[in-house]
Amino acid sequence: MRFIILIYIFTINIVGFIAFGIDKKRARDKTWRIPESTLFILSLLGGATGNLLGMKTFRHKTQKKKFTMGIPIILLINIFTFVYILHILL
Repeated sequence: MRFIILIYIFTINIVGFIAFGIDKKRARDKTWRIPESTLFILSLLGGATGNLLGMKTFRHKTQKKKFTMGIPIILLINIFTFVYILHILL
């Protein structure tokens, strides 16, 4: 069970990272964008680390306070949640 949770965490973070890269490219190309709510949902589902790395790597959404403050806060919630879940499974 722990292995499945770790695979989930890894996968959702990769998805979040890629979403920021895609959204940055679409912003430059002036095409349809990924909604900000979707980026936040990915964070809430456990992808805050990937989203934060995507923000830094692609220099995307770094001027928006709701992202520069919101994603790190969600990351802390993710960490506490996953540590709690993994602790229960021990």
